[in-house]
Amino acid sequence: MTMMARRTFGMIAAVILILGLIAGIKYSSVRKLIQARAAMKPPPVTVSAVQAAESPWQRRYHAVGNLAAAQGVTMSNELAGTVANIVFESGQHVKEGDLLVQLDISTDEAQLRGLEAQAALAKITLQRARELRAANSNAQADLDGAAAQYQEALASVDNQQAIIAKKTLRAPFSGLLGIRQVNRGQYLAAGTAIVALQALDPIYVNFSLPEQDFTHLKVGQTVHVTVEAYPGETFAGAINALDSKVDDATHNLEVQATVRNLEERLVPGMFASIDVVLPQQDQFITLPGTAIVYNPYGNAVYVIEKGRDAAGGETLIARQRFVQLGETRGDQVAIVKGVQAGEQVVTAGQLKLRNGAAVQINNTVAPATNPAPAPPNT
Repeated sequence: MTMMARRTFGMIAAVILILGLIAGIKYSSVRKLIQARAAMKPPPVTVSAVQAAESPWQRRYHAVGNLAAAQGVTMSNELAGTVANIVFESGQHVKEGDLLVQLDISTDEAQLRGLEAQAALAKITLQRARELRAANSNAQADLDGAAAQYQEALASVDNQQAIIAKKTLRAPFSGLLGIRQVNRGQYLAAGTAIVALQALDPIYVNFSLPEQDFTHLKVGQTVHVTVEAYPGETFAGAINALDSKVDDATHNLEVQATVRNLEERLVPGMFASIDVVLPQQDQFITLPGTAIVYNPYGNAVYVIEKGRDAAGGETLIARQRFVQLGETRGDQVAIVKGVQAGEQVVTAGQLKLRNGAAVQINNTVAPATNPAPAPPNT
């Protein structure tokens, strides 16, 4: 081998040795880094949790409906005429029989006086006919004719009095008036709307339930009513009537309940949410609604279990578990299947969790768990 060849071979060997040394150092560094990362563990995720427990769950039927007045009518005139006097104000409370509107009856009263005079004359004529008949000075037909004329005159008076009464509008029952629709001096055609009158205490709640619920309904059952005007507030009432037939098209049964309304805070036409309370009571595991992780493929919760870390020490681990949900009431959700009483369930912090993640519990701030929450006073 020539000197040049030996030198070239020595240089190649030196380069290979250097590259191998560098590769060995790099491999050792990467291996130590991997081992260091493997030895590292993420800190426990801080969550809040609650102990699952059974609680009584009252059975109920839910429905939506509308409020209706126990008595309600739009006052209107039966006969045409001109408004002579209005003796009420919009929004006024009135009692049964109170005068509301008086149409012009001057002509009718004049006619009544004439008819009353004719009736008085007919009465005198009848009395004379009776006296003459007693003396056998006239025929029986004359007496009969005088009696008929008198009765006809009385009927004319009664008819005229009825006309005057129909032009005098009075409250048919006690209640609250709406907004006045007419003015003094206005000519009203027959049937013109004048003002709405509603009896508001008690007030009716009309709703419907499926026909299969009929056997569990009866008069006197308690209902809880809520309206959007008073969020978080419940009005108690009772069923007062069930319809005598099921609707052929919807197969629903119409139900009516009565709610006391002393302060008249509820008005007809309001949309209402109704819960019919049934006598049966169940026991369910209940959890705050925040504990549920809603997914398209199934709803789940995180249950906290005891486990071991990499060093063999005890730790708390969150395990995802699918659940079957029941009804929701306020902040609470009934769990039909998937959680046992006594288990710790995560109620906040699920977004930071993965199945098997280590956790630590901090219940400084706990979620609401009220079955009937009310808004704060403002």
